[in-house]
Amino acid sequence: MNEKKNNPFLEIIINIVIPSFILIKFSYKLGQLNSFFLALSFPFLYSIYNFFREKKFNFFSIIGFINILLTGSLGFLKLEGFWFAIKEATIPFIIGISVIISIKFNPIIKILIYNDSIINVEKVNNALEKRNNKSQFEKLIISTNYILASSFFLSSILNFLLALIILKSPPGTTEFNQELGKMNALSFPIIVLPSMVIIIFTFWKLINGIIKLTDLKLEEILKNK
Repeated sequence: MNEKKNNPFLEIIINIVIPSFILIKFSYKLGQLNSFFLALSFPFLYSIYNFFREKKFNFFSIIGFINILLTGSLGFLKLEGFWFAIKEATIPFIIGISVIISIKFNPIIKILIYNDSIINVEKVNNALEKRNNKSQFEKLIISTNYILASSFFLSSILNFLLALIILKSPPGTTEFNQELGKMNALSFPIIVLPSMVIIIFTFWKLINGIIKLTDLKLEEILKNK
């Protein structure tokens, strides 16, 4: 029985677009507290729905839920926009540091890309050994790992700047709530898309490097589904 895959477009709508729209359009009508909980309910309920359907939590929903929860909590504490900017920058920065630290143990690039579900690892390893290119391959893994980490550092910087630019109203006001919604809505085109470009480049650099080091064709490197 084939598993039903989640629709990425639907996940963006539920976890980013709808909560942002609620915070922007309904803060005046519902008030800060009610609009916050209504916005929070969408990623939360979608996460629960996915758990009962797939017996596991949806990563995208969890991130969306945590982000709105932290943002709303800081709002209720009436902290200034600078602290929201710090919060927005901290999570991707920590992930970036973790990616770099993983080089010493098990590079995250191997977990995400160079694995048996995507790459024909056995064939690639055999080709690397025949050409005595294992050391060059390890250098390739390290360099692509750093590039991947840079996507999170870019996200951290852009998150910080976006929050500083948009959050101008006093905390605890409906205007501030609307600005939070606007910030969440803009985070996808301004932050996620540039980071995705770097991630795609990382994948291309790794595969292109493997082709050069092994002399294998692309269809031989990628795992046949």
